[in-house]
Amino acid sequence: MKTLKIILGLWMITAFTNFVNAADFNILKYGALGDGISLNTSAIQKAIDACNLSGGGRVIFPEGKFLSGTIVMKDNVTIHFEKNAVLLGSTDLRDYRNLDPFTEGLGIDVGWALLVAVDVKNIRLEGAGMIDGQGSAIKAKHILTDTRPEGQRWGLRPFLLRVVRCDGVTVNDVTLKYAGAWTSHYFQSRNLHIENVKILSVGVAHNDGIGIDGCQDVVIKNCDVESGDDALVFKTTSSKMACKNIEVSGLRLKSHQAGIKMGTESMAAFENIRISKCHIYDTRNGGIKLLTVDGAHLRNVEITDITMEEVRTPMLFRLGSRLSVFRKNSDTKQSTGTFENVVIRNVKANAAANAQLMPPSGILITGVPGHYITNLTLENIEISLAGGGLAEHARQAVPEAIDQYPEVKTFGPRVPAYGVWARHVKGLKLKNIKFNLERKDLRPALVCEDGTDIEIFDWKLPETTGAEAIIRLENVQNAVLKNAGGKSGDKKFVLIEGNSKNIKQAP
Repeated sequence: MKTLKIILGLWMITAFTNFVNAADFNILKYGALGDGISLNTSAIQKAIDACNLSGGGRVIFPEGKFLSGTIVMKDNVTIHFEKNAVLLGSTDLRDYRNLDPFTEGLGIDVGWALLVAVDVKNIRLEGAGMIDGQGSAIKAKHILTDTRPEGQRWGLRPFLLRVVRCDGVTVNDVTLKYAGAWTSHYFQSRNLHIENVKILSVGVAHNDGIGIDGCQDVVIKNCDVESGDDALVFKTTSSKMACKNIEVSGLRLKSHQAGIKMGTESMAAFENIRISKCHIYDTRNGGIKLLTVDGAHLRNVEITDITMEEVRTPMLFRLGSRLSVFRKNSDTKQSTGTFENVVIRNVKANAAANAQLMPPSGILITGVPGHYITNLTLENIEISLAGGGLAEHARQAVPEAIDQYPEVKTFGPRVPAYGVWARHVKGLKLKNIKFNLERKDLRPALVCEDGTDIEIFDWKLPETTGAEAIIRLENVQNAVLKNAGGKSGDKKFVLIEGNSKNIKQAP
């Protein structure tokens, strides 16, 4: 990661030098009108083209509301928003273009965008203004003529910002609001720096916040995201380029879906990713969700120093075999991937009482038969839960859902542990784990099914009376439990079942 910082630092110095003494191109001089009514697509594009032909510089958006359809970024161009400047998305879908079509994880053709950059270098978005996609107004107008179900028609709505196969991209200080679909999508690009960006994008479905899709050498810092869909999401819709060498810190994330998510589309690898010092709050479908289901290798990921407040199901880890293909002209179906060498450390979460699976659970971990989540470490974790599990819930069967879309609800209606439910795992390390319960839960704190080389150290658990067991191990081989404290009344503390062997308990 030190090398990544040096590379990005050198790139930023070079980029700054290139922009020194470069000319400014005010869009008003090219005929733009900031009345919020006149369509300015052509005028804005002329300013960008002129800036590019001059060797680079700044395209200035002064105060005003500048209505536009698709505009295309060019090499060495900075778009600078002055205070109270707004790039306003047209509500007419005919004003948008799709310069790089593809199919997303639900099978919908997408790619239209308001501001798009394809195969360019050294571009910037900066300043105190905003980009407003008018997503709700676009949808309201769209459904008047398109009577298909929402799940089929939404793909025509434009992303707010698309960056495709670019090198040297900075997005700094701007506000991104109310996209028609995804808010910002960065695809197969290198040397990205996203900092102090505010995103408020709710009102229509699929309003992802920051989407990193097969990008490398990325820094994301100090951003505020409130999104209708996943707030920060890593994906690989193509097998050709991994998400790699990424540092994220200081984010505040609120979402109708997940706070931090990896792998909705997962064909190329996710590796060497570090996420730290983030706060996730009021999030309805998972705090941290790491998934690989389309053949990707997910490895060498570290997430540390995370707080969560009012989050439904704090963590989900999934290795599956959906094996979808999203860019069918350039990719083919892959075999099942791998999930290995992931560390989650220093997490404190207050889980929502009303969750996707009821009664709520803290952490779900599952591979599929023959494909194991390997060397996952959870350390210094504290989760507060509502409780309420009944004795019969402790024997809840959970579907394998081998080829299904990876979501918490996929494993419903509930799982048989209130704390950690783990299945098809190897080398699972659970260290210094604490659970708090608002009321009694008669499910075990931990259920592990089909596991090998399991370490359970230094647990702190609430007293439970009347539960069958505090920990249940089923078909587990080579497990060590040490200082896994808790009181279970007159029932067993550890229940060992199935083809389990070599289970060692120490004080």
